[in-house]
Amino acid sequence: MQKIKVVIIGTGTDGVSVYNLLKDINDVEIECFVEIPGEPMATDFLNLDGIKICQDLAVIQNLKNIAVVVNTVKHPLVEENIKKIEQNVSIIDTRAVNLMVHLFREKRELLESKRIQGELSTILNSVQEAVEVADKNGVIKYVNPAFTRVTGIPPDNRIGQNVFEISPEGALAMAIRTGKSVFGHRTRVGGSNAEVISNASPIIVDDNVEGAVVVFQHFTDVMKLMDELRQRTTMIESLSDKFGQVTTCKYCFMDILGNNTELKKSIQLSERAARSNSTVLLLGESGTGKELFAHSIHHASSRRDKPFIKVNCAAIPENLLESEFFGYAKGAFTGAVKSKIGKFELAHGGSIFLDEIGDMNLSLQGKLLRVLQEMEFEKIGGNQTIRVDVRVIAATNRSLRDLIRKGEFREDLYYRLNVVEITVPPLRVRKEDLPVLVNNLIFKLNRKLGKKVKGLTKDAEEVFYSYDWPGNVRELENVVERVMVTVDEETLTKKNFIQYVSQLKAVPERDIELLPIDQMEQVLISKALVKYGNTVEGKRRAAKALNISLATLYNKLKKAKFESSSI
Repeated sequence: MQKIKVVIIGTGTDGVSVYNLLKDINDVEIECFVEIPGEPMATDFLNLDGIKICQDLAVIQNLKNIAVVVNTVKHPLVEENIKKIEQNVSIIDTRAVNLMVHLFREKRELLESKRIQGELSTILNSVQEAVEVADKNGVIKYVNPAFTRVTGIPPDNRIGQNVFEISPEGALAMAIRTGKSVFGHRTRVGGSNAEVISNASPIIVDDNVEGAVVVFQHFTDVMKLMDELRQRTTMIESLSDKFGQVTTCKYCFMDILGNNTELKKSIQLSERAARSNSTVLLLGESGTGKELFAHSIHHASSRRDKPFIKVNCAAIPENLLESEFFGYAKGAFTGAVKSKIGKFELAHGGSIFLDEIGDMNLSLQGKLLRVLQEMEFEKIGGNQTIRVDVRVIAATNRSLRDLIRKGEFREDLYYRLNVVEITVPPLRVRKEDLPVLVNNLIFKLNRKLGKKVKGLTKDAEEVFYSYDWPGNVRELENVVERVMVTVDEETLTKKNFIQYVSQLKAVPERDIELLPIDQMEQVLISKALVKYGNTVEGKRRAAKALNISLATLYNKLKKAKFESSSI
């Protein structure tokens, strides 16, 4: 079928509107536009690709088979030229154009309305909450699929009903009646036994209430969400508490300073123990650095990236120690408003350091033994068994064997703890390490206190070597820091330290058995070596204290060894 060819006069807004109205008609072909000089061109005219633009009305006479000329320009000169067209052409003037433009706009608005309605319908049909809409008279106009799921009422049995009759106390009726929004309204849906929580809002147009919409969920669904929220909140609080208590190790074997033979043996044994998951028992006097060894063992182990939890068994009251170890459930006792995570649970996957294990009461020792054997426990007041994977490092400055004989420590727990026993030597038997320890302390304290101390004088060193340091490295750190805080000198002297180590043990005068001179020499040499150590530096200091040369000392030691081997 031959198409109807159309010419549009005018490139303004009306011309474009006519084009948009006709372009989708299959039987119509837009031949061209005629541009009128001085007429503004529509902003979206440039989007009409492929349409010819003529500059003169006279060209219409030369176009073949033109059936319709649409004039969108109200101008006498244009109308006069249109009358000269000799072809058998239908002329549509501006009045008809206005009607066409009006039709086009209504069509466009209708399409836009359908599009919005389709989008809104898709949204309402996909939401999980029930939606119900009524007009100002209470007549129900719409329910979504979720409405039927929640209430069990089919749409056909609901649409057209009056909400004031079937559910007068509901949120939808209240919103229409009052013109105000309703939140958290709990009621039963009319015609159903479903108990729901509703939110409703009025639909207001030009300050008039034209209806209302209600959104609601089944009460049990809301309660489930609230329970889930409470569970998540509890989980977050628990993780927050756990995160706040979890610590990592701060030291490694490189931080253990000293060249003493016994110390080196302890470090080597600790390094071998770190490669396993066996329980370690650290023995040694207070202040020797057992915690430093515990940190280092964890750092050198495969658990280094996991938690390292410390518990000082002597610092926590006995009645609280169990809850510190294993935690407690909510409501386990008065004041337990929420559950608490215990140290063993915090240490899961890592290591737990039980310092001063010898001060733990017998009752708790039994529970600790079970954890070491089974790696499981229950919180105080709880009935759920918690399994953990924890490496235990224990330490004590007391003799556990003596405590076992006194009945104050369980023998089975001792053997469970004492898989790898490591003894940390006291400072008095490794005095050759004093220079490196003191220099390291001075370096750190210079940065901490803003000082510029360079070192010690010889007489100050003698004070350090003469003192037995019953508090070990901890006491050494305390004394050096006290002195550096109170003095401004760059070199510390004997006078600075003597008041803090005035506890120098005075050897009481006593009658001594008269011995031959050579034997007396050996006694004095032995005492000097015990005091200063058997290293090269220790022997140098011993020789100086005995007022003999180092070579003489070596000769006397060699002679004593030869004579003892000849006997």
